Amino acid sequence: MKKSRMLFSFVLLLTFLAMHSTVFAQNEPVLYFCEKYGRNGEVGVSDRFTTGYLTVMVKSDYALGLEDVSIQFDKYNYRTDEFEFYKKFDYVISEDMSYVFFEKNDESDMKFEDPGFYRVFLLDDRDRTVASALIEIIR
Repeated sequence: MKKSRMLFSFVLLLTFLAMHSTVFAQNEPVLYFCEKYGRNGEVGVSDRFTTGYLTVMVKSDYALGLEDVSIQFDKYNYRTDEFEFYKKFDYVISEDMSYVFFEKNDESDMKFEDPGFYRVFLLDDRDRTVASALIEIIR
């Protein structure tokens, strides 16, 4: 009986520790996609879209502390089984922002012309990854 209680306590402790680490797993900025950002917020959030213009969203629990940033697209090449550079767009944001969207503007078209899988990055001014996500573009 003592052994079964001890085993149960041990399993319960392991479960708690696993849940504890899972609960705090999302403490980094999150990058995701939507069709557009309007007065009422995000429209059409997904990770699968048809070709065309998209909006990249970044949400964080804290101020990002960034000014000069870039959004970079890398496209998956099926022949080489690797992601390859596709496009990069520069933006300026406020350091105190924790929720920001990146969309088409005069310098950045934010357009996915070709179907495929893309890896999208938010990069700081030294090209270090702040957040990233995968997206599938279909016809």
